[in-house]
Amino acid sequence: MPSRRSKGGLLARVNFPLYTVQMVTNRHILVGGGGGSSKTGVANGFEIFELSHNGTHFIAEEVTRHETGPSVVMNCVSHRSDNKTWIAVGQESHCQLYNVNSKLVTSENGELIKGPTATAHKDGLRHRKISEKVEELQKEKIEEIKDNNSNVKNKKLQLVLDPAGSVQTTFGNGEPLQRVVRVNIQGKSMATGGTDGKVRLWKFPQLDKLYDLDAHGKEIDDIDFSPNGNLLVSIAKDGKAFVWNIETKKNRELSWKPRDGIKYMYKRCRFRKLTENEKKNDLFMLTNAVTAKNPSFLQLWDVNAGVITKSAPYKETLSALAVSNDGKFVAVGTMFSGSVDIFVAFSLRKALHVPGAHSMFVTGLEFLPTNSQLNGVAITSNTETAVVSISVDNRICIHSIPFRHTLPFWFVIILIVFCICGAFMFCSYLGI
Repeated sequence: MPSRRSKGGLLARVNFPLYTVQMVTNRHILVGGGGGSSKTGVANGFEIFELSHNGTHFIAEEVTRHETGPSVVMNCVSHRSDNKTWIAVGQESHCQLYNVNSKLVTSENGELIKGPTATAHKDGLRHRKISEKVEELQKEKIEEIKDNNSNVKNKKLQLVLDPAGSVQTTFGNGEPLQRVVRVNIQGKSMATGGTDGKVRLWKFPQLDKLYDLDAHGKEIDDIDFSPNGNLLVSIAKDGKAFVWNIETKKNRELSWKPRDGIKYMYKRCRFRKLTENEKKNDLFMLTNAVTAKNPSFLQLWDVNAGVITKSAPYKETLSALAVSNDGKFVAVGTMFSGSVDIFVAFSLRKALHVPGAHSMFVTGLEFLPTNSQLNGVAITSNTETAVVSISVDNRICIHSIPFRHTLPFWFVIILIVFCICGAFMFCSYLGI
């Protein structure tokens, strides 16, 4: 499939509404969604794109498309450990685990040549070319071979997804639905939350059940592990937020008193990655007022102290949240205007505002990695940070902040001294 150049922030379009976005490697991003179980003709599934930067624009190239039948993809998470990359995808009441592998395939004139290396797998995946190799093959040049007809054949590295197991994570009457899935940084535990109001812990990647955390009375909206993996935060439609100790299974509630008794509901939560010298656990949360006339908030919590340290008000309902892997930036998506904002994490100073990034509400945000935390080498670009946004408008967009050009401190001092000396000399020349 041809590469797609970013115009006005647009990376690509797909043919189904999007609900989840996740980086798989430092260069590959997964988007998922669909039209649901109703027979609307809208597919359910996910697509994986390879991202690159040509010096001016970000470019997305489709790598893999996987359709999930009647099951819409509402959430997903990726994790890399022990030289393996995993993707856990929420499909209705179940969580499907995939093992991500790399594979060399041969292409001719931009299309894959059918054969043993390019046949569809039993899981129905359809694989397509990508332009660069990952891991140890990342820096190798694409090999060109000419056949008897002088047609150029290129060896490309693909991502191949192999199903590795499935488990039901949400139960209850009606149509149970997994709402969120997260894996801790250590890669030992997976947490899921769904419409039955329970948070469940699983051994990862074996998917063996560990235990349930039962404190919410309504469906779970979001969960997240702390960077050290010892804490888990859960928020739900009952308006409560709990911090769980994974080892002791004890919890404590995060609460605050809004002015004038206004009622608020937590919407999203994400921990900020700690630096080497930090011991506190910073948590970002989106909090929406029950009545639209009241402001919503992006809040920064000190979880250890259980207090809000900083807050940024909004005039509309908030829908999506992401934190960069270096902990420097946080991004927020809105419900009504489809706007995207990027803040400096420490001060909550707004660094970028993209009004109307989408024609409908923002359903997901994901920062591009700035280091080799994931599989492969990070994308080299002229930006300090970049975040991918998705929506039910079927659009995948990217928003970036260029590097801020600053003068070295020593040069500034020399310049000040030079200006002062010049001023004295000028005054002496005028006899002042």
